[in-house]
Amino acid sequence: MACDLILALDTPSPREVASVLRRLSGRIRWAKIGLEMFTACGPDSVREVAGLGFQVFLDLKLHDIPNTVARAVEAAARLPVRMLTLHTAGGREMMRRAVEARQQSAPELLLLGVTVLTSLDENDLRETGVGASPEAQVTRLARLAVGCGLGGIVCSPLEIAPLRAQLPPVVKLVAPGIRPPGTPGTDDQARVMTPAAAARAGADFIVVGRSVFKAADPVAAAEAILAELGTA
Repeated sequence: MACDLILALDTPSPREVASVLRRLSGRIRWAKIGLEMFTACGPDSVREVAGLGFQVFLDLKLHDIPNTVARAVEAAARLPVRMLTLHTAGGREMMRRAVEARQQSAPELLLLGVTVLTSLDENDLRETGVGASPEAQVTRLARLAVGCGLGGIVCSPLEIAPLRAQLPPVVKLVAPGIRPPGTPGTDDQARVMTPAAAARAGADFIVVGRSVFKAADPVAAAEAILAELGTA
């Protein structure tokens, strides 16, 4: 199974990484815009990154009442966005309404369900009242999301294999929490894996940001990850 690399743009502005993106355009197809950049620059950040030749993964993790989320999906669909996230913890009706909005506004938009953040472990879940293990909670929420019509799931790489065994093969799995070999520490993520291991487990996409943009040579770091994926 082919696995694509998504560059996470964890900066306030596209201009801070534009030079690297220009050098990688054509070799890497996807870039992720999260809350930091979208809050700082708004929809223009999406247009700028798309204008550099990338398909945009807008990672806003929508989580609100169903009507508000549906309207947010409609608004995002007016931008050059190919993937959009929402929290599966928002429940069945919220996800169902989001899917309806996608179908009416942008059928090609891939809605991704965020299950358990990769920064959380079993103790963190217990503090929020969830007695299940991260894997069990991820599986429960992923099955609910797919049943509501979402086309993909965001999960830690440790949950890829269990989800592959239980979800339809057409469901896309997107894995943050990726650390290339030799990367020191885990930053704020608790459940991590190397790019090759995640690809072998069945990820469709891996998300990498700091390991590329904090490297001495970001282009070389990105190309090393691509090479690792190619041999996985």
